[in-house]
Amino acid sequence: MTEEVGEEGRVPVAEAPLPLPVEFEAHYILHQEAFHDLALAVLGTNDAAERAVHRAFLEILRHWDRLKLESTNLQQDVWAIVRRTVVSEELLSLRAQLAALDSGSGLYAALGALPPRQFDVMVLRYIGGHDTKHISWYMGVTPSTVDYHCRKAREKLSPVHQKNLRSQGEETA
Repeated sequence: MTEEVGEEGRVPVAEAPLPLPVEFEAHYILHQEAFHDLALAVLGTNDAAERAVHRAFLEILRHWDRLKLESTNLQQDVWAIVRRTVVSEELLSLRAQLAALDSGSGLYAALGALPPRQFDVMVLRYIGGHDTKHISWYMGVTPSTVDYHCRKAREKLSPVHQKNLRSQGEETA
């Protein structure tokens, strides 16, 4: 054993959670319900909403010191983190659902197999109906990067789509 033993025979590991910054705790208490309401409206289940809000607050806590120092509008920046986390949770859920929807065409499975950024761009653009500006804001990348990921995703999906078009043409002939 390489563990050090404390005075009372206990291992000196974190015996209690580390204290949170007081301002962060206050922010959590004030806004948790509103964040949960947003997540519940988007995600549809209490479990998914709880998971998303928990992830969001962990992300906020991770950046808390920088947010306090650099943010010109703390509330807006915190809401942006919450929105991105909720949308991210929705996309993770949607990826699994798409594979289950596949009707033998292979298109949904191919979409679900895309790398994460390509998947996000395709879902946000073609299923969510979002424009490049909003997608770039959500993903934190430039609009040209969004277009690049979309182009690469279409290249990967094209063989599956072309195969489906050919088989549909054969069925109607």
